[in-house]
Amino acid sequence: MRSRATRTDGPGGEEANSRAARADGPGEEVNSPETRADGPGGEMDSRTPRADRSGGEENSRTTHANPPGDEIRSRATIAPDRQGQEAVGRAATGDRPGVAARSRAVVVDRPGEHRLVSGAAPEPGPGEVLVRVAAAGICMSDREVYDGRRDAAYVRYPVTPGHEWSGTVAAVGAGVDPALVGRKTVAEGFRACGVCERCRYGETSLCTGGYAETGFTEPGAFADHLTVPARLLHPLRDDADLRAAALLEPSAVIAAAVRAGRPRPGERVAVGAGTLGLLAVQLLAASHPAELAVVDPRAARGEQARQFGATAALSPGEAEPARGRFDLVVETAGAPTTAASSCLLARRGGRVVLTGMFTPGAAGIDPVHLSLSQLEVRSVFGAPSSAWSEAVRAFGLGLLDPAPLITHEFPLERFGEAVALVGGGDPEVGKVLLVP
Repeated sequence: MRSRATRTDGPGGEEANSRAARADGPGEEVNSPETRADGPGGEMDSRTPRADRSGGEENSRTTHANPPGDEIRSRATIAPDRQGQEAVGRAATGDRPGVAARSRAVVVDRPGEHRLVSGAAPEPGPGEVLVRVAAAGICMSDREVYDGRRDAAYVRYPVTPGHEWSGTVAAVGAGVDPALVGRKTVAEGFRACGVCERCRYGETSLCTGGYAETGFTEPGAFADHLTVPARLLHPLRDDADLRAAALLEPSAVIAAAVRAGRPRPGERVAVGAGTLGLLAVQLLAASHPAELAVVDPRAARGEQARQFGATAALSPGEAEPARGRFDLVVETAGAPTTAASSCLLARRGGRVVLTGMFTPGAAGIDPVHLSLSQLEVRSVFGAPSSAWSEAVRAFGLGLLDPAPLITHEFPLERFGEAVALVGGGDPEVGKVLLVP
């Protein structure tokens, strides 16, 4: 397991990287422990050979596999007893007879300790669906859970992580349309109550009914199957690439950021070139900006951003003369200095959207500059239902293609190896997937 110097984003958020690799500007931080930059960094998304998925035993010293048949021993990882509730029969279970008899799941019992367990597949309760997981992304918030650095209010151990995922509906519970069986899908992570004032206003990411999220307080997708409320589903097209669709959760966060930034045709826009930044480039390019610049110290990231529609790629040093130039700046790193430096890139009267999750001690925004520049500053935490809908629609139309950001894939058995890569400092590591 890598150094605790690796920091993370907050609940459901995208990764920010090693403290030793802090970066300036709106982008993601540099992963390499040896690299210290004044600008935004991020994971390297270059398409290195993917990890062998042929098997290989989990070699983590903290992995303790249960004997076959062991159940996940926690309300956070096993479906509650639903005796007496209506069961789902063969007519609503997809292409196999009944709900799958066995299912595996990664369980993090406590920080630094995980197991791969096997037991009965969960059954969907009333209003729920059972999903066969196709792929699940690992981000820094998952690493945060594993390392024990997530705020205690936002995680419940033991837990099966996995909030970025895609899959196919395998069964439905009582009261759910059986036509959903066989549909490719993703789902919102936040279990918003739907009845509080903020939810009624459409701001489901601001739900006041209490925090609950798939992969943090509820069983997540580092498993063969998971159950989720059917109301949270966002069904995909029949020809959807489920591997790429696993990145629709961070895409929804970026869709929320773009909505908050209100880009207009002909504007000058700056953004980072990490995983979140490269997703943002694709959505921002659809608004037809006059200039779409990425700020990142790595030339390869800049080149990839150009392929997605960026018009310029600047190093942190090259970005300094451009301070005060941009109508909109989308910050995506959560590094100690990126909130302040993003505000410096914006023109007077410009707009800044902060999507990174910052830790205590981060450099604050100069209130004098903020006041005199008349900046509009917004922040984004998670994604409301409307942003999910926009991300899924953009994906279906081909305006958003997360697939090139994926560099590594692992089976569930190699979770320890996979999570160690995330934020581990390797510049060749982009998005890491678990594929059951």
